[in-house]
This record gives sequence, structure tokens and C-alpha cells, in this order.
Amino acid sequence: PAEASPPAAARGTEDGRLRPGAKRVTFPSDEDIVSGAVEPKDPWRHAQNVTVDEIMTAYKQACQKLNCKQIPKLLKQIQEFKDLAPRIDCLDLKGEKLDYKACEALEEIFKRVQFKIVDLEQTSLDEDGASALFDMIEYYESATHLNISFNKHIGTRGWQAAAHMMRKTNCLQYLDARNTPLLDHSAPFVARALRISSSLVVLHLENASLSGRPLMLLATALKMNMNLRELYLADNKLNGLQDSAQLGNLLKFNSCIQILDLRNNHVLDSGLAYICEGLKEQRRGLVTLVLWNNQLTHTGMAYLGMTLPHTQSLETLNLGHNPIGNEGVRNLKNGLIGNRSVLRLGLASTKLTCEGAVAVAEFIAESPRLLRLDLRENEIKTGGLMALSLALKVNHSLLRLDLDREPKKEAVKSFIETQKALLAEIQNGCKRNFILAKEKEEKEQKLQQSASMPEITVTEPLEEEGSAEDGQDGSASSAAEEGEEAGETPAASENGATEPAEDDDGDVTDSDSDTDEEVDAGDRPPPLPSAEESQHDAGAGSPAASPASAPSQGNERRISVSSPGRGHKIFVVTRVESLPERAAEDATQPGPALATKPELPAPRANGAVPEAAVGSAAPSAEPGDPPACESAAHDTPLPNGLKMDFARALPETPSDGNGKVGSC
Repeated sequence: PAEASPPAAARGTEDGRLRPGAKRVTFPSDEDIVSGAVEPKDPWRHAQNVTVDEIMTAYKQACQKLNCKQIPKLLKQIQEFKDLAPRIDCLDLKGEKLDYKACEALEEIFKRVQFKIVDLEQTSLDEDGASALFDMIEYYESATHLNISFNKHIGTRGWQAAAHMMRKTNCLQYLDARNTPLLDHSAPFVARALRISSSLVVLHLENASLSGRPLMLLATALKMNMNLRELYLADNKLNGLQDSAQLGNLLKFNSCIQILDLRNNHVLDSGLAYICEGLKEQRRGLVTLVLWNNQLTHTGMAYLGMTLPHTQSLETLNLGHNPIGNEGVRNLKNGLIGNRSVLRLGLASTKLTCEGAVAVAEFIAESPRLLRLDLRENEIKTGGLMALSLALKVNHSLLRLDLDREPKKEAVKSFIETQKALLAEIQNGCKRNFILAKEKEEKEQKLQQSASMPEITVTEPLEEEGSAEDGQDGSASSAAEEGEEAGETPAASENGATEPAEDDDGDVTDSDSDTDEEVDAGDRPPPLPSAEESQHDAGAGSPAASPASAPSQGNERRISVSSPGRGHKIFVVTRVESLPERAAEDATQPGPALATKPELPAPRANGAVPEAAVGSAAPSAEPGDPPACESAAHDTPLPNGLKMDFARALPETPSDGNGKVGSC
């Protein structure tokens, strides 16, 4: 057999030496491999220290170069630009015709300034202009809110550029594409952009021809999207079969969408059954569901009635303009009563009569949380209004009940006046609930703001207010009992002293927090003036008088120490100092009672009590204080969490004839 020829490498070398003409490959050292690097272009290289004149000049030059007309509306807006550093509020091009050249000229603006809102509604964008604009907005991150509605001709390339913008831009949060058709061949691009979790939070796709494959692609993509919170799909002719099944599946897997608007579609009872299947899976998520005008009947309400007890996050349910009827409301009633989340219910124009209103009234009477109910455009007459009025007498949450203003026609004319009276009663009941809710909210806010550390307030009342001290013991103790029984948290302290509130700078300013709604005027002694007013009045009689010095003639001085105890109560210990010449008669009066009625002191910036306030209590101690009480206060811990430093501000207890000293 013939001998195989040696490999080329062996032929080229004899004894390790290269033959003449043989090729040789060498590589440079690591340091010399990279000869240079080019940095990517900075999109904001034109935006440094830019002025309005520069923007105007650049835009005009671009228009001349591209041979296109300048937009007067745009020039006027540029002239009104003020602070160019942050995002400017709005670039409004609504209604302007934007062809490809006009869009190219806009780049001179986008490369220099950014905006919160870019409004391109009804600007007759074509594929070329739309794709150019969307590329600019993506590259320069020009907008957080973009409106491209009523542009019917952006085509596939326009939607492709829009999808690329949605996917790549980190700042775009709101996209409005109402009345901009998203057809079968464009939908996959948008679906892909939504599947990759974009920054988009609000998406408007009303009247975008979504029924069928586009909705299927969008719903499938949105199952994996964790950022979108609001989805508006009105006027898309969504049907009660495939489309509703896709929406039901979306609700099963996506618990991040909070608003789903399906108004003016064809969901029907069959479609509502699919949506209810998805709603049952929503442990948290959907807050608002709008089913306005979807041809729903009492059959669909039976599905919804069975679903509502399972929903935990749904707060707003709008069923308006559906022929639900009285039977539908009856089917819905038990589900609403079993639900623990619905706050707003829309039943406008749902073909209700008095019988349906009675069913609604039963729900109102049972509900402790319903805030708003819309019953307009229904035939609710005297009987129904009477049931609603009675329900409002036991309901304390409903703030707004919308009914037709004009009374309905009745066979008995006197009933029309009855209707008017009942309508007034219903509105008064809502007003009463509103006032109660406002008071409750104020109390809760003050409770949240109350400090966890004790706080000292020094107040010098006017001499004619001294009579308030006489009835203090009785009123404070009775008010304490009332406060514990009713669970109230009145803002005014029992000794009438105004409490300091903290302003934004951390300074403490006196504010009068007495409110008539929280405490009856008869149960409360007259309010005392603030420390500043008292100081002013004292200064008029004695120029040397000040809050830190001894009280002047005819004045008293009070030091309050407040500290939170158990059960969120605020305990207040008040010391009243009298003039030296009055000391004898004051010694015979009982000391002020310990007020246990909850009080709402304002917080300190760092949660600690100012040193000056604590120190001001020391020089005011009278020389005749019992030493036994003082030592007891310093040696034993106080039961409600007061620091030992505050013992000096506790009320003094005069010793009786046996020499016994009252405990602190």
C-alpha cells in the first residue's frame, strides 16, 4: 500500500527550521490587542446649559433644512418654557398634522428637553412619522405619559416602533392608544413588549379592535406582567365566549392589575361567568371592575352574587346600564352582604323599581363599610325611598347616595311631596355620616401623630379663668369615664391647656386643638389661652413676667406632663402653681385629678422631651414642698412609664394634720 503523505506542518519543518516561503502566524501581546475604543454617543450632549433661544433656533433651522412648515402652537409653547432642568409639564401637539418631516424636526426639541406628558392625539401620524417619533421618545426618554390616541394610520411599523419604545424605555408609565387600531399583524409586537416586564403602569386601549386574536395575545402576555396596574378595554366589542374566557384566565394568573374597565362591550351573562371564575382566584389585586353596558341580566348577577363573598380586594363595582332588574338585585344582595371589601356600587339605569330598592336598602342596613351608591335613572318611588331612608338611619358609613333629583310620577299627588321629603332625609343622613367620618379620620390622624415620649406644656392662664380650676376635679374624672366608655380621643386636654403642635421646621408652636364635635361644651371647662397670649397679658401688668419666671399678681401657672400608658391612653399629670400670698388658701383645696381621658399630644422631632421644658419645672417648685413626697418620686419608678426626671412636675399633695404625705 502507498505510504500516506506527511502532514503539511511536518513537511514545512525539517529539524525545527522553516522552509523558505512557509507561512507563519503571530499574535500581539495582550496590551496591544485593543488599539482603541469609541464611547457611545451621549443622547444629552446637546442638553447641557441649554436656553430657550437655542431650542427655538435649532427647531427653526431644522424646519428650513427639511423644508417643512413650523408649527406656531409649538413655537408658542417653547417661548413659555421656564425651568428646563427637570421635566417640563407638557408638550401639547393635539390636533396638529404631523408628517414625516415635521416629526424629524421635533428631534431638535427632544434632544434638548424632556417632558412629563407628550400629547400626540389626533396628529394624523403615518407609519414613517410614528416610527420616527417613537424611536426619538425611546432614545431620549422624552416622556413619562404618552398620548397617541385617534391615530388610525400608524400601521404595523408604527406599532412595532411603539412596542420597542415600551420595552426599552424605563420612564414611560402611561400610554393612551384609544381609537388607534391594534390589528392582528401588529398585536404580537405589543404583546411581546408587555410580556417582558416594562415600566408601563397604565394602558388605554379603548376602541382598538381587540376582539379575537389581539386580545388573546395581550391577555396571554399580561399574565406574566407584574407592573401594569390599570387596563382599559372599553368599546372593543369583546364577546361573551373566547374574549371573556381570556380575561377570566388573565384574572386567575395576574394579581397586579388593580383597575379593569370593560364598559360598552358584549360580555353577556356567559362572559361574566368566566370573569367570575377569575375573580374567585383574586386574593389581592383587582380593586375596580367596570361592567357598564354589557347586556348583563339577573342570570349573571347570580354568578356574581356567588363570587363576591370570595373577593378580598374589590372595592368598586360598576354595573350601570345593564338590564339587571329587581330579580338581579335580589340575586346580588346576599353576595354583597357576605362581601367584606366593596365600598362603591354602581346600579344606575338597571331597571330597578321600589321592590329592587327594598333589596338594596337591606344591603345598606347590613353594610358597615359602603361609601357610595349610585341609583340614578331607576323608577324608585315612595316605597323604595322610604326603605332607603330607614336603612340610612342605621347605616353610619354611606357618604353619598345618588338618586334622581326630580320625584317620580305617582297616582296619588300627595306622594310627590312625600318623595321630596324622603329625598331630603336621605341626603341629610349622608351628610351626618360624612361629618362623623371626618371626625373619625381627624382623630385617627392625631393618634398616629402622637409621640411615644412624654411631653411638658407650660401655660399661664388669665386671672379670670381661675374659676375653671374649681370644677376641674369633677369634670376631668367624668370626662375620663366618658372617654373610656365611648372610646373617644378628644383633642382638647381636660385642664384646658393648649397643646403644642410641631411645624415643618421642627419648631413647636402653640395651637388650639379644641373641637366642638369631639367634646360637648357642657362637659369641658372653658379653654385657657395659649402660653404666648398668657405671657403677653402677664407682661402688660408686670414687664418682668415670663413663662420661666415666678407667676405675676393674679396669674396661675400650670405644668402638664403627658405620657402614653397602656391601651393607647395618654395620661396627663397637671401641676397648678399659685401666688405665694394665695398659698394658704390653695393648701386647703384638693389637688387636680389624674386625667385618664385620652389626649393627643403633638410629636417631637426626635421623640424626646426638650431639656428646657424639663428644666423650667425645677425653679418653680415652692419652698414648702414635702421632702418625703419628693424623695419618693425620685426613688420609685412611676407606673405609667414617666422618667424620673419628670417627678418634679407631678402634682403636689398637701400633708394633712397627722403628718401623713399623699403618695405621688
